[in-house]
Amino acid sequence: MIVRRCAGGIVFYANKVLMVKNDRGEWTLPKGKIHDQELQHESAVLRVKEETGVYASVMEVAGDTMYEFFSRSRQKEVCNAIMWYIMETENTEYILKDEFTEGGFFKVKDAIKMLTHNEEKSLVDISYKKYKELKKQVEQGSATL
Repeated sequence: MIVRRCAGGIVFYANKVLMVKNDRGEWTLPKGKIHDQELQHESAVLRVKEETGVYASVMEVAGDTMYEFFSRSRQKEVCNAIMWYIMETENTEYILKDEFTEGGFFKVKDAIKMLTHNEEKSLVDISYKKYKELKKQVEQGSATL
């Protein structure tokens, strides 16, 4: 089995989250392999940008997930170990990489229903709560300046 270290982003714009639909028809979050010499959070920013054209900034660690799948191209089982980051972007413009059939920003409650994997559903739900709390802290902090 091949084990790949990956990083990804749960990218929010207000009450919407960025998702992509892969060539297997699965709704998922943007993520990818961590390349040599990249830090995890840098890799998450780069993979989101590469897959969707969206520049997003990291706010906080969201957590990690692991899953296994059969790679058709490698003809082997692969285990992806993914470190996720709560991220924010300033607009909803995106450009999908060819490997994705659909994508975009979706209301969080709709996205949770659409996501294929339960771990990602939970991750988005928990991350959205953290995201709102982080935004509130920033607003309160700037209000006292």
